[in-house]
Amino acid sequence: MRPIRPGDRGPAVAEIRTVLTGLDLLPPGDRDEFDPATERAVRAFQQSRGLSVDGRVGAETWRALDAARWRLGARTLYHAVPEPLIGEDVRSLQERLLEMGYDAGRADAIYGLRTARAVAQFQREMGLKPDGACGPHTMNTLRRLGRKVVGGRPQWLRESDAIRQAGPTLVGRTVVIDPGHGGTDPGEVVPDGPLRWTEADIVHDLASRLEGRLAAAGVRVQLTRGPSPEACLPDADRAQLANSLGADVFISLHTDGHANPAANGVATYHYGTDNGVTSATGERLAGLVQREIVARTGLRDCRTHAKTWDLLRLTKMPAVRVEVGYLTSPEDRGRLVDPRFRDRIVEAIVAAVQRMYFPIERDVPTGSIDVSELRAKVAAGTMAD
Repeated sequence: MRPIRPGDRGPAVAEIRTVLTGLDLLPPGDRDEFDPATERAVRAFQQSRGLSVDGRVGAETWRALDAARWRLGARTLYHAVPEPLIGEDVRSLQERLLEMGYDAGRADAIYGLRTARAVAQFQREMGLKPDGACGPHTMNTLRRLGRKVVGGRPQWLRESDAIRQAGPTLVGRTVVIDPGHGGTDPGEVVPDGPLRWTEADIVHDLASRLEGRLAAAGVRVQLTRGPSPEACLPDADRAQLANSLGADVFISLHTDGHANPAANGVATYHYGTDNGVTSATGERLAGLVQREIVARTGLRDCRTHAKTWDLLRLTKMPAVRVEVGYLTSPEDRGRLVDPRFRDRIVEAIVAAVQRMYFPIERDVPTGSIDVSELRAKVAAGTMAD
């Protein structure tokens, strides 16, 4: 869909304003103009939901606005196939179940099979019909009960235990690497004298180098695209590919861009929102990737950030998106076009993935892992737990 922008008019704008008014982000009114107040409200909504804050309503913001209409208890929730129910009411239910110790998976606002099973388990323990649907009787029971899990965020405890049980070795892991853009979408394009650098080409080269380093460490690796695909794969399809492969880790590679050539640095994103909903292992992986890249390359630290982009929300494993410098920055671009510099980025990511599988009490200092030693241990067959 064409993004709805400031200055637009029509029924779609009126609908956007209605949702924003219901969220107390916009005063009541029956106008159908995308005025400055509407733009400010859209930006505030995007910020609160972990979306890209641009003040426009594109496909992702539209879906988030549509989901925000619903409040828990306003409708019966159930597992629908093939189009699952999506909404803020689903997210609220998932958070409630997680707080009570039921494994609803990530609080991603999608009423999938895992959420339905968690509801059914709750219903069974409460003496209700275990049909996996959240209707009035289930809601009334939920409201009467308090938290069961104490001592830390339930999902953090669950995900951390899963990582601990997996052990520290990388051998046999499945990692999906996602070179951003491709096909008809080159991403950032920057002319540089007689040359023309594109984001799609640079991140595919990075992905290929990362594929080789991880494979040498015993990892099964899958790329989401080749060097010259006919079309750009939507983010939801990239996430579905990773899910279908049962990936242990998902890493999406991009470069950034800005109208101001002084903008520079590296940033890493994981699933999450401002209100504390997050992928615990994704957040940890993002922090490790960010610190390793900064330490090994000297790129400016633009920190880690929580976002609800489809690529991060729909993946079922720890997932990060890394913006490895600004292609529009002469300083960053001069580094990114150097193959030796790209190798340092790749080594940083490999080290971060390895550290994610170390127990926290056995973690090592940033920048201390020699990636070549990981390859040597695999070759020698001495990779120990």
